[in-house]
Amino acid sequence: MKDNRVGFGVVGLGQISKTHANALKGQEDCYLVGGFHKNPEKADAWAAEHNCRAFYSLEEMLADPEIDAVSITTPSGYHLDPALAAIRAGKHVLIEKPMEITEERINLLIEEAKKNQVLLCGIFQSRFQDAPLLMKKAVEEGRFGTITLADAQFKWFRTQEYYDSGAWRGTWAVDGGGVLMNQGIHAIDLLLFLMGDPVEVSGYTATLAHERIEVEDVAVATLRFPNGALGVIEGTTGAYPGSLKRIEICGSKGQAVLEEDSITKWKFAEERPEDAEIRARFAASTSFGGANDPKNISQIGHTREFADFAKAIKNGTSPFIPGEEALRSVHLIRTIYKSAEARATVTF
Repeated sequence: MKDNRVGFGVVGLGQISKTHANALKGQEDCYLVGGFHKNPEKADAWAAEHNCRAFYSLEEMLADPEIDAVSITTPSGYHLDPALAAIRAGKHVLIEKPMEITEERINLLIEEAKKNQVLLCGIFQSRFQDAPLLMKKAVEEGRFGTITLADAQFKWFRTQEYYDSGAWRGTWAVDGGGVLMNQGIHAIDLLLFLMGDPVEVSGYTATLAHERIEVEDVAVATLRFPNGALGVIEGTTGAYPGSLKRIEICGSKGQAVLEEDSITKWKFAEERPEDAEIRARFAASTSFGGANDPKNISQIGHTREFADFAKAIKNGTSPFIPGEEALRSVHLIRTIYKSAEARATVTF
């Protein structure tokens, strides 16, 4: 560790890699060493943009003693191999969502990280935003009373050109799924973060608004949670012009709505002094997200997650989102796919 700071290398230099690079800038406990791409021109251009080193092979990056940890930003189905290589080289690993596209691959990463005594972390930056953390606190304190409904909606829009822009997009082999696995996984992860795992799942999927893709661009699922509460997951990339992702929790003593990184409804039968402050704070905020542009996401969550991961590495503790947590949303999405294919309710 250089100057007691965790040195990061970035693998896969596409659009989301820029968010990772920018999130590492100005951090107290970590910094960007460099990025790897097998195309030297792309590696050089990215390194010049972010004022860091260019690596032309993964082996070169993993052999560098300044690299303590690696963030993986390749397409979803290409996470496994570089992540395994980094883990086996003794590097800590942080992986963009989804951690991988099957439970088996994620479990392999978890097992190898334990075997090699390195930390494994999944990127779910929405969990680090203030609004979801306030909702989580309200759930844990029982402020909703008996929770009756818990819903996640992501009615987004992606053009046909978006899917045509990369051969991997919209494929089962590399994308791992459609609107659920790629776009909606953040909302699904938040629903699990707030509510815990469901016990029953029933799903429907379809491809309606796009051509030349193998996966779904619209999906609906109903859930039953252990306490009896019901939930709905509803998503599409065919809703022009697109709406912010939305999480709603309803109970016998309260109701709250999260839209992207803001709270738009916050009402409880037993009012507390801080409730008016929360409503006023978020009424004055402006939410933005990837409803119609995947580049239009806030960097705050990534910045906080890199800080959390670096502190976990330095202190020898678990990160906020270890591999086991990153597995949960993929498992639920794959269960929805199984239900849709079987046209039956599936036990989770």
